[in-house]
Amino acid sequence: MITAENIVELVQGGLPEAQVEAMDTMGDAAHWRVVVVSERFEGMGRLDRHRLVMQQLQPSIGDGKPIHAVEIKPMAPSELG
Repeated sequence: MITAENIVELVQGGLPEAQVEAMDTMGDAAHWRVVVVSERFEGMGRLDRHRLVMQQLQPSIGDGKPIHAVEIKPMAPSELG
C-alpha cells in the first residue's frame, strides 16, 4: 500500500522544490489526485509538466503496483489563485 507521504516523496525526488499535495480519491490507496506546484513548470507546456511528474511516479503505477490511477494537476506558482 502507498500513502500520500510516499507520493509526495516520490515527486519531490525529481522536483525537490515542488509543493506537492496527494489525495486518495477513492479511499483505497490506489486512486490518487496529485497537485504539484513548481517554479520549474514556468514556461513549460502542460504535457511536458505531466511527463515530468509521471517520471517520478512511474515505478509505482500499473498492474501489481500500488497506484492504479492518478490524476495530476501540475501548476506553476504564477497560476495559483
